[in-house]
Amino acid sequence: QVELVESGGGLVQAGGSLRLSCAASGSIFSINGMSWYRQAPGKQRELVAAFTSGGSTHYADSVKGRFTISRDNAKNTVYLQMNSLKPEDTAVYYCNAYVRTRTAPMKILTVWGQGTLVTVSS
Repeated sequence: QVELVESGGGLVQAGGSLRLSCAASGSIFSINGMSWYRQAPGKQRELVAAFTSGGSTHYADSVKGRFTISRDNAKNTVYLQMNSLKPEDTAVYYCNAYVRTRTAPMKILTVWGQGTLVTVSS
């Protein structure tokens, strides 16, 4: 199995910064894409930032210019640097990845992390 472990969430004041990390582990054949989602209580989960298949980045309009997604291939880790945080950024943030496992490399699996809570106070 493949597991995504997230960390870095917490409580910050508006205008502050936070860096989330997501480390992938397990029998990984390849990682085809990684992204960050978030979900606030009572709201639909939304895409925040992602690497496209071509290696470029995509950001939701609400976080553009404030958030930066990056990765360390050697560590199988993706990061989300969040600056100028706003109360509306408060949500559980989830890491997502499309992966192929070594046992079944013909299949592309969608894997989700457990989520990490980000709370931004006003």
